[in-house]
Amino acid sequence: MASEPTEHEIRQQVARLAEVRREVGRVIVGQTAVVDEILATLLAGGHCLLQGVPGLGKTKLLRTLARVIDLPFGRIQFTPDLMPGDIIGTELLTETESGRRELEFQPGPVFTSLLLADEINRTPPKTQSALLEAMEEHRVTFAGTPHPLPEPFFVMATQNPLEQAGTYPLPEAQRDRFLMMIRIDYPTADEELDILRRTTGGTQAEVKPVMDGADIVALQQLVRELPISDGLLAYATRMVRATRPRDGEATATVREYVRWGAGPRAGQAIVLAAKATALLAGRLAVTLDDIRAVALPVLRHRVILNFHAEAEQQDVERVVGHLLDEVAPPEDPLKAERAATD
Repeated sequence: MASEPTEHEIRQQVARLAEVRREVGRVIVGQTAVVDEILATLLAGGHCLLQGVPGLGKTKLLRTLARVIDLPFGRIQFTPDLMPGDIIGTELLTETESGRRELEFQPGPVFTSLLLADEINRTPPKTQSALLEAMEEHRVTFAGTPHPLPEPFFVMATQNPLEQAGTYPLPEAQRDRFLMMIRIDYPTADEELDILRRTTGGTQAEVKPVMDGADIVALQQLVRELPISDGLLAYATRMVRATRPRDGEATATVREYVRWGAGPRAGQAIVLAAKATALLAGRLAVTLDDIRAVALPVLRHRVILNFHAEAEQQDVERVVGHLLDEVAPPEDPLKAERAATD
């Protein structure tokens, strides 16, 4: 039986995570918060939904991360005519050495470690579901036979927030399968100038592998073992329950503007994402700030606003911001943090 990692070994792994971020920064200008949220999602063992207009480097970001972590990378462009077999694979008639003909499963592009599902809302729900089943089970089933996917397995699905014609929005139950919804915005003026310098010259920045798949799997296990106090668990629970307008813990803002709140999976996502965020920051226990940092990306795609909110020009960002102001945190978070590490 393998021995538990020592604190020194854990600190070494955390230092390597900092090196991962530095290497990604050699290619990706700015977007540090986006990179951290994607890494936190990966370390938490989840998947993320990335929303942003075209041309912001989403494909380049994940491809660069794959090189730095030394993992296979795949990309699927979702289109209206894409079929489930185009994602998970199909069976082909092959001839064996003995001359017999038999059906053999040919894996599809989902059989990779880091998968970019580009414009997932451009394909019908039947095809969307094929990918979401793979995300949930880390395997695909074809003709009754299960086929496991590589580990780690991470999906970053993208959506274009501008063009809605000809799209098939993800149903709420399917969006809930994504641990975080991350929004990527335009770069600042200085960052955009730096992008031009880096991408229009004769040389391009190269990155080196810092980790591999086994390292990521070990870190995913470490994230789950990271301690969190009962006070912070209760705070995460109150935060999720407060999003439900018919719950006794709902805030006045939620009762006025929210049609449907987050389910129990949101609480699990907050805790795991907070643990991963703590590890990325080099902390070996979760703090109140970690919970608050991940609340918005975890809740923004799980809280459904009503028509009154649209009429009042309220958005999810503002409603979740009210929750962070109105839901009472633990009375003494510093004491809760110390208790978690004892």
